Formats: sequence, structure tokens, C-alpha cells
Amino acid sequence: MTKPKVMILAAGRGERMRPLSDSVPKPLLEAGGKPLIVHLIERLGRAGFHDLVINHSHLGEQIERYLGDGGRHGARIRYSHEAGGGLETGGGIFKALPLIDTDPFVVINGDIWTDFPFGRLPTHLTGLAHLVLVDNPPQHPRGDFALRDGRVHAEGEPRLTFSGIGVYARALFADCRPGKFPLAPLLRAAMARAQVSGERYAGDWRDVGTPQRLEELDRELRRPPARS
Repeated sequence: MTKPKVMILAAGRGERMRPLSDSVPKPLLEAGGKPLIVHLIERLGRAGFHDLVINHSHLGEQIERYLGDGGRHGARIRYSHEAGGGLETGGGIFKALPLIDTDPFVVINGDIWTDFPFGRLPTHLTGLAHLVLVDNPPQHPRGDFALRDGRVHAEGEPRLTFSGIGVYARALFADCRPGKFPLAPLLRAAMARAQVSGERYAGDWRDVGTPQRLEELDRELRRPPARS
């Protein structure tokens, strides 16, 4: 069975990560001795996902220079450059669609760290999207969406946080036009039609969005494993 192609979102400016992101794009910041995006690429590879598309804007040439064609990390990488500071999530995905030849396809935020088992992501959808949700982290206590009976809803309780891991049908973007636009309104419209499935992941997941959270992750990854 052909694995869906994966798009890693790496075009954000990383304002909350400044001043670190002034000279290094956020996905190349290191934790545990390797860049955040390499942790993702390696975990994806272990789950059988090797064909990747990476979008970039701010300092994106550094990402291309570091990762190259992906061969050093067991991947095949193509790039989608976004001029002028990026196109937001929805616009960035839409621009990259010509490079994505599977339906559905996976999209992952490039600034997360997780031990999520990517191999369990669905390769077929019953609707337009499938989202991985996690318990609300301290910095986002109100969450994003509700999950009931395997379907994601824009309203309701209890609230969970979108992990930045999703599987999307190309049809989700059928009415879009080139330019800068967010993803959330597309998802909310699909939720209103019961077209978004989801799952809750209770394992390790981090939004590595600030220097403090990067330092905490780095410290944990460098900690020697406990002796049994």
C-alpha cells in the first residue's frame, strides 16, 4: 500500500522563538543534539513515510542547504518556497499541492516534538480530514476542538488541542484560490458537515514554540536513560 505523501510546515517566522529564530529558522533549532525537523523526519521514516514536501519562507535557504534532497536522512524531499513572509497554513498547503501526488496526504507542523506513532494515521478518509488531538498544554488551556464518537466538532466540551498532525483530502481545498489564507476556517466548515474525523493521543507531544520550551525539551532528551 502506498503511503500518503507528507508535508512538513516550516514557513513560519517563529516570532515567539526570537531571538533564536532571527538567525536560524525554527525547524532547524536543535534539541537533544539534532534539529526539530530531523526528529520528525526520522520518526516518519521509521513509520514508512519517506516522500516529503517541506514549505519554507523565513531563512528557508538554510533548510534546503541542511536537508538537501533528504537522502542523508532516508527521505526524498521536495521544497515549496513561499516569498514575502509566507502564505499561512492554508495558503501554504494549497501552493504545495502540485508537489503532492497522493490523496489523502499528511501535514505536520515542523515545530513540534512527539513520539506519536505515525504509522497508525489513516491512509483513507471517510470525510475531508482526520486530526490528531492532544490534551491541552499549559500555554493553551482552552483547547481548539471537541472530539465525540470519532468526529471532531468546532464547539462542545471537553476541549482538546489540535496537535498540528492531520490527514487531508485534496477536496478540502477544492474551492481555494492562490494566496495567503488560514486552514482553520476550512476545517470548521468541514466539521459543520461532519466531514472531520479525529483521535486523541495521550503520549508525549510538545509545541516547541518558545526558547524556554526548547530548552526544557533539550534538557530532557539529553538526560541519561534511567537504569532498570
